[in-house]
Parts: sequence; structure tokens; C-alpha cells
Amino acid sequence: MAAHGFAGSASAGAGSVNGQVLKTPLGADKTGALHALGEGLSREQVAWVSGYLAGLDAAPAAAPTPEVTVLYGSQSGNAEHVARDLYARLTGRGLAARIDSLGAYPATRLKRERVVIIVTSTHGEGEPPDAAQAFHACVMGERAPRLAELCYAVLALGDRGYERFCQTGRDLDARLAALAATRLYGLGECDLDYQKTAGEWMREVLQALAEGAPPVPAPSLRLVPATPVYDRTHPCPAALVENTRITARASSKDVRHVVLAPASPLAFAPGDALGVVPRNDPELIACVLAAAGLAGCERILDARAKDSELAPALADCYEIRALSRPFLERWSVLADAPPLKALLADGQEDALKAYGADRDMIDVMREFPVRGLSADDLVSVLRPLAPRLYSIASSGRVDPDHIHLTVGVVRYECRGRGHRGVASTWLSERVAMGAEVPVYVHANEHFRLPADLTTPILMVGAGTGVAPFRAFLEERALLGATGAHWLITGGRQFHSDFLYQREWLDYRRKGVLQRLDAAFSRDAPRKEYVQHRLQAASREVYAWLAEGGHLYVCGDARGMAHGVHSALLEIVERERHCTREMAADHLRALMAEGRYQRDIY
Repeated sequence: MAAHGFAGSASAGAGSVNGQVLKTPLGADKTGALHALGEGLSREQVAWVSGYLAGLDAAPAAAPTPEVTVLYGSQSGNAEHVARDLYARLTGRGLAARIDSLGAYPATRLKRERVVIIVTSTHGEGEPPDAAQAFHACVMGERAPRLAELCYAVLALGDRGYERFCQTGRDLDARLAALAATRLYGLGECDLDYQKTAGEWMREVLQALAEGAPPVPAPSLRLVPATPVYDRTHPCPAALVENTRITARASSKDVRHVVLAPASPLAFAPGDALGVVPRNDPELIACVLAAAGLAGCERILDARAKDSELAPALADCYEIRALSRPFLERWSVLADAPPLKALLADGQEDALKAYGADRDMIDVMREFPVRGLSADDLVSVLRPLAPRLYSIASSGRVDPDHIHLTVGVVRYECRGRGHRGVASTWLSERVAMGAEVPVYVHANEHFRLPADLTTPILMVGAGTGVAPFRAFLEERALLGATGAHWLITGGRQFHSDFLYQREWLDYRRKGVLQRLDAAFSRDAPRKEYVQHRLQAASREVYAWLAEGGHLYVCGDARGMAHGVHSALLEIVERERHCTREMAADHLRALMAEGRYQRDIY
């Protein structure tokens, strides 16, 4: 977080607020001390100090306000970001509050809490974040205690493109109510563009708290950013300085090593991702306009497009390729399409999934056309164009001026049309060398190297999933880590798809990488994947973990990550001579300890 300080001078008897010089009852020494205290404080620290100072003047007869515990379950960092924002708002109002991760928080402690607010994401097919699995299992289990004295609220983050939208939050909200806890405020559900919904929900929760116990007002302080803050709504321009294909020409995969030079320094750590704000393909825009019967020069009123013409807005503001349930729901109404409505009915989840497996938005627009569709009607069914996250494939300590990415270019033929990935083809084909790419760092606190450089690490990633491990090894080599490194990677064919082969072999030669295993699925009659390499080294894998090693997995959630997790369950079950449920408990414990971390998508 960028440092912030109080605005104003430290002259005796006066201060500056919002640019106006005001007299103060403080003497010169106390005024100077106040301004010295403010220098370099973060937003969260300023909020705490202001709340503390306001609390000094609170009426002594006021009843004590119960401490508010904010808990977060985060896979990619969004839920943690929202939770920390809420915590700052609470302390800024002078309320006693603390914040903790669901991974570090024992669920049995809920029995002693009075006010708990949970912010949690959902990933995969309705699963809780990795670090929150033990908490989730405990609360949802038969031995969970009654919580009649607990007051709670749940904010769920998800993606409506998935069938079980916000499932983890929904589960926890319903379960806490079943355990006799009282809702402070109703369940909040956020889609990918979560900021507005989360902000409104937090304001309502704060109001609900105020009605129960009025918060102490905090003095208004103007915050002055010390450095620019870049995020998805205010990205940093970065020049494209390298775009190199790293798979052979004969490969069925086109993978690029992309290097960007940000215009301003961006702080990041190994394990973080880079958010790339893409532009839609002009050919795709033309197809959407043709299917809609529109020219593209129509003006639209939607606030997201800032009073723009339709075609430029489709380029920069809206998702126009991937199908989502919200789009199908809105389009079925516009098109008055009974077949679509039937697919969206309860109990038709499998049929809907099969329908969307080989279709995109243009296919649906052509299959169920809308006559007389206006430009505003079209954008009303579209979601905002979301940034794409790419694992950073370099260490900021090694190369502070550049950010390296490993980009798998998505291209395939389906239903008689070519399909292209929004960001991957933009980066690889349409961004000119030296041109600007809007980016921001997406911190991933749940995919971090161990602080102890003697700790051994085992890294498992197939295809572009090796990207963060390139950063891991750069960082650990620079810092002189003595802990052993083991990489298990994979691809389709050895001769064409062994990403960063020379770098891995160089690390092997230098003694940085102690063990390297690779699986290539198309080089033998029987397909072999990274999970098979894990199983083949069952005893060594278990010994690695038993001796304090950390395990990292990066890649596809539905395929590779699921296969790796199943292999790990078998390994623990076999080597510990225990039941499958005991093996699952063991892996959940490793996740809660931060020794089994996954970056899956």
C-alpha cells in the first residue's frame, strides 16, 4: 500500500486542512509532533490513529461496543482487498475491530465472538478458497457449535459465468443462520466487477452497526498519496519491449514470452499476477455489430462507455466473446427465446453447460436474433470487459524495470468460425513493439515463497503454469537460498513444448534446481501428466512434505490442479497408511499452514 501523510505545515499554533490555514489549540511542540506522526502513515494506519484520537473524547458512560472481527477467504486477493477496506472503514469510525484470514482463524473461536463479518470468494466449481477449506469444513460439519450469541454478515465474491456463483458465501451465510446466529445484514453477492456492489454493501453494514451502537465520529483528514496508486480502474501504461514465441513452429501451441516496461515503478513479489486491460478484436466487433444489425456509429448512454459511439465502446468497455449466464438470461428476454429460457430453468444445469461448451455470444445472437435491436439494448446485456490476469514470470529484484509474462495464445476453430482469446491475441498479434499496454499488479498473498531460505520447495506446473516458478527460482537464486528446489513440469511434446528448458537445465547445472521432472502427454501411446510424475515419486513427495517442505501448484483448475490434488490424496493415503478422509484432513492442514499453495484458474 502506498504511504500517506497528513496535509499541512507544522507551524506553531496553526494547521492546514483542505488547503486552509486554521488555528489550533495545540502548542508548537504538539503540533510538530502531530505532523511528524502523520508522515509516511498508510491509509489503514491514518484511519486507526484518527479513530483512536476520536475515542479519547468518547463519553465515559457509553456502553462498550463489541469488537468486530473481519475474516476473509481469498484465492486471488480480491476478497482480502475488500476485507481490508472494510477494516479501515470500521476503525476509521472509531469501532474496535480486528482482521484475520480464514486460514489462520480457528472456527471453534466463533463461539466466543459477538460480531463477525466474513468476506469470501468462491473458485472452481463452488469450492472455498484453499486456505479457507478447514474453516469451511468445520463450520459445515456436524460438530459445529450453536452460535446463538453471534451477529454476522457475509459478503460473497464470485463469477456469474460459473454455475455455482458465490457458493462458498451462500453456504456460510445459510449455515451460520442454521447454527442460530443472527444476521447483522443480508448476504451480499458480487460479480467480477465487485467494487461498486461491495462498497454499497459495506455502507449498509456500517449503517446496521451504527443503529445498534453509534460509532464515534472521526476527524476529517485529507490524505495525500506519496506515490501513484495503480489498479484495474487506474492502470499504469507499460511499453511492449519483447514478444517472443517460445514453442517450436511445429507445436500445436503458440506460447509467447512477453516483456513489458512500466512507465512508473510497480512493486511486486514472486507469486503476484499482472492485470492486463485488453482491447477487443476489430473482427469480433464487426461480427457482433452484424449479428445485432447495427452500424457501430450509434451513440450509447451507458455510463461505462462515457457517452461514446457503439463501436469504440465495444472495443474498450464490454465483454463480447465468452458466454455467461447473465448474458443468456438477458438475451433470452430480448429475443423472447423459449429454448434459451428452458435451458436456464432449474434442473437444466448440465444441458446449459453442454450448450455453452462450443458457443460464444455471436453464436447465440445469430441463433436467436432480435429484430429492431437498439445500441442501448445491446450494451444492456453485456458485462464490463474484465482485465486478464497473468502470473508474473520474473523477480522484481532481478529485473526491477521490466515485468515478464508467459502468454498462451488462444486460437481454435469451432462451429465453422475461428475463435481467439481476447487478451492473448491482442498482446501477441495487435500490440506493436513499443506501444502501451495498460497494466496493474494484482497481489496474490496466498501464493508466496517461504520467508526461510532454507525451506525446500516443490513446484508443480504444466504449460504456462510454470510462469510463477520462473520468478520463484530467479528470486531464490539471487537471495542465495539453501533450501532444495524440485520442479515438476509438463507439456504436449518434448521437442516443441518444453517451456524454458534451457533455463531449467542451467539452474540444474548450477545446483539451484536439485530435481527436474517433466511429463509430455503426446510423446507416448499412453498420456502422461504431471500428476503421474507425482505418483511415481510418491515416497519422495511425502518425505519432502513431512520434512517441512512447501508445495506449490499452478495451472488449470478443472484438469491439472484437480488431477494433482487427487494424486496427493493417494500419496498421503498410501504413505501414511490412513483413510482418504484423514488424507484430505492432512492436505487441508497443509493449506491452512500455507505449506500447500495453489494458483489455479
